[in-house]
Amino acid sequence: MTKKNTYCKFYLIRHGQTEWNTKKIMQGHLDSPLTEKGVEQAKTTAEKLNNVKFDHAFSSDLLRAKRTADIIMADHDLVIKTNHLLREVHLGPFQGKKIDYFQEKLKNALKHRESLSNEQAMRCKVHPELESTEEIATRAIVFLREAALAYLGKNILVVSHAGTIRAVLIKLGFATNKELPHGAIGNASHIIIDSDGVDFFVREVVGIDKKTDL
Repeated sequence: MTKKNTYCKFYLIRHGQTEWNTKKIMQGHLDSPLTEKGVEQAKTTAEKLNNVKFDHAFSSDLLRAKRTADIIMADHDLVIKTNHLLREVHLGPFQGKKIDYFQEKLKNALKHRESLSNEQAMRCKVHPELESTEEIATRAIVFLREAALAYLGKNILVVSHAGTIRAVLIKLGFATNKELPHGAIGNASHIIIDSDGVDFFVREVVGIDKKTDL
């Protein structure tokens, strides 16, 4: 007798390159369209995963993620459902601002966070209006737990954002805060995660620059 698959398999993907990505502008909950390169990245990801029979598809409700999901799912007869729990980190007054501006304005707070232990860094808020890594991971994992319980044995596409994926990987113990610096999660990178709604297992990571020489 074949044992029933007790895991839901998530294909967690970052959206393709956007116009603001190329200009080093922080997006947060704001949006900018995919570039031509971003569209091609999504198509390449679709080709890499063309042998996967997806049962359901979800994305962040931000347009860059939904557009990426639409491209990846072009040959699948599935409706893509959006969910705000998969959104990028909220960046408060720094949304729409250059990364350099953010780093200069918060340089002392960012330096302090780097001096903390991994657990302390996760809880650290470098600005009152910004989500901490812990807060981002918690909301995203709420979604993943609920989806895993609802879709055991199924393959699920989930398109999200760099900050959110980074937070999830740190929370799941794949890497520490220092091992996954901001910028480590490439456009259209993907992670395969198995979950039964309680435990999570990172099975495959593609397009992510984990630092191992610390």
